[in-house]
Amino acid sequence: MPRRSARPPADRTLELPTQTRACPACAGPLWSAATAQRTVVTLEGLLRLRLQIRSCRNPDCPRHKVCLRPEREGHFALPQHEFGLDVIALVGRLRHAEHRSVPEIHAELARRGVPICVRSVGNLLDRYDELLALSLSDTARLRRVTAAAGQVVLAIDGLQPDVGHEVLWVFRDVLSGEVLLAQSLLSSTQDDLARLIGAVKAALSVPIVGVVSDGQDSIRKAVAATLDGVPHQLCQFHYLREAAQPVYEADRHAKVQLKKKVRGIRPIERKVEGRDDAEARDIRGYCAAVRSALTDDGRPPLEASGLKLVDRLEQVAASLDRVAAKRGSRRS
Repeated sequence: MPRRSARPPADRTLELPTQTRACPACAGPLWSAATAQRTVVTLEGLLRLRLQIRSCRNPDCPRHKVCLRPEREGHFALPQHEFGLDVIALVGRLRHAEHRSVPEIHAELARRGVPICVRSVGNLLDRYDELLALSLSDTARLRRVTAAAGQVVLAIDGLQPDVGHEVLWVFRDVLSGEVLLAQSLLSSTQDDLARLIGAVKAALSVPIVGVVSDGQDSIRKAVAATLDGVPHQLCQFHYLREAAQPVYEADRHAKVQLKKKVRGIRPIERKVEGRDDAEARDIRGYCAAVRSALTDDGRPPLEASGLKLVDRLEQVAASLDRVAAKRGSRRS
């Protein structure tokens, strides 16, 4: 879709000269051929880059009239892209670290003053995944970070920000804490995961001595097919969550029944509307405490939300009993 509004003026201008003065092919001098301009949208505003273009004038050189752009240009943006690398990095962090949806990312960028449409946010997400996969495919880096321990314990997990979207599969070394591979897949079949595990195995110079993952059937079969004989352990968190599933269901049922008995907060709040005395403020405070307790679900399996609700309501009731006892002693 063509741009329907004029691009706003750039906030600042930066001159980028080409540092290379000798042709990489014939070692002859590089001559200034032209001066180009491009505008990059960054988190700090619009940046206009003035680029010095050089080329070789030797007609016998294989790089004759091939333009050489400034080396620092890639520090700000990808080739033929409008948005800077800082915007791409922020989009990737909001998506994969904070699990924001595309409309939410667009709203956050708009709040920061970045002129961008929703479709461009999706395109930047694709560029982020490509850059991440490229950085993690450096075989020399993988071998360097895993050489210290002499072995790798592979952790496998799939991250799905939104239901129905691609799953980002992350392969991490537990011993070094480094991510070995990250790639998005439309499907998570045994063959797809086996291909990724095989790529990680081929890139390493040390053996994989163990695997940690959840109990997904496709992961189990892919590990068994690719890493025959390597111990495969269920993730402790997933194991604990599955073991605590009966307790969690019972706790959730008890919380539902308890919520049915704690009703009538809003009518109490209506009775003190318009009042600003100390008693009205205390009543509103107690109502807010009860409302907060009802909406706090906790984080299973280590936090039972039903038991947590009982504990918080008992504290509110004990406080009310202490207030009633003080009033009774004052009257007597």
